[in-house]
Amino acid sequence: MDTLLVITHLPDADSAQKLAQALVGQRVAACVNILAPCRSVYRWQGKVEETAEVPLLIKTSAARYAALEAAIRAEHPYELPEIVAVRIDKGLPDYLAWVAAETANH
Repeated sequence: MDTLLVITHLPDADSAQKLAQALVGQRVAACVNILAPCRSVYRWQGKVEETAEVPLLIKTSAARYAALEAAIRAEHPYELPEIVAVRIDKGLPDYLAWVAAETANH
């Protein structure tokens, strides 16, 4: 099983909830954790910015990554959304199997 943890940030709780529901509904994610708001500091177009954001932790299979990325880009309000995927090397085998089953093409 090739499982990924994908991270993105949304500008508010409503857009985070909407994206999470869409990703699970489309079966490109097995589970999305909507975390507490955080402060992000970054450079954008030559200027240091600081803003509140809502992080999402998205569990998916490597086979569904391209579809997941496309779904995030289609729904995300940012011009350049953060989409970072980290391969999960180890995990509870039954949980990883569940992620694979929930994101299988149906």
